[in-house]
Amino acid sequence: MFRSSIRTVLLFSTMFAGIACTTGSAATAAVPVPATDAALASAKGQQTAVIAGGCFWGIQAVFQHVKGVTKAVSGYSGGDAKTAEYEVVSTGETGHAESVKITYDPSQITYGQLLRVFFSVAHDPTELNRQGPDSGTQYRSVIFYNNDEQKRIAEAYIAQLDKVKVFPRAIVTQVVPLKAFYPAEAYHQDYATRHPNDLYIVYNDAPKVVHLREQLPAIYTGK
Repeated sequence: MFRSSIRTVLLFSTMFAGIACTTGSAATAAVPVPATDAALASAKGQQTAVIAGGCFWGIQAVFQHVKGVTKAVSGYSGGDAKTAEYEVVSTGETGHAESVKITYDPSQITYGQLLRVFFSVAHDPTELNRQGPDSGTQYRSVIFYNNDEQKRIAEAYIAQLDKVKVFPRAIVTQVVPLKAFYPAEAYHQDYATRHPNDLYIVYNDAPKVVHLREQLPAIYTGK
């Protein structure tokens, strides 16, 4: 069965249970800027960040509207190359998480600012192995760091947010080294842009982009 149909069924089942269409506590929390961050680069360049937090359709859609981001690709991280395909990842037994690889210009936006988007509007970092109507380890919240600086910034930011109790529950986001990123199948790429009327997108992912524009207008781009 096509993934959209599966997720539409999940969406309606949770809607009628009274818990769907949620963008999580992250959508309403006032998330402060990171106290520990990299400085803006003095010249244009290209760096990457890999994160996971629920369905990659919504994460990709959010970061495609962030200033300084030149590319966002849906994919899989955390498992082996041989299991990096949707039907297998969906079993929740591969170690993979639905992830997004973000390519950005460090002279336009910092790694910490990307994480602020991740924690404030892209997903709910207090949900363990689920987001909205989606459940399973493949939907867990993860920051896959590329280097020691990314690790330091991510861990410091989580500690900062937990200390001031931005969220009603503790952050469960994992911070682990990036071993590999495997792009997802073509039909998953730019899904929210290509299918704006899909009910899953309407109720779960489109609101995240709206929250980005409302909460972080300085880094929102309507592209």
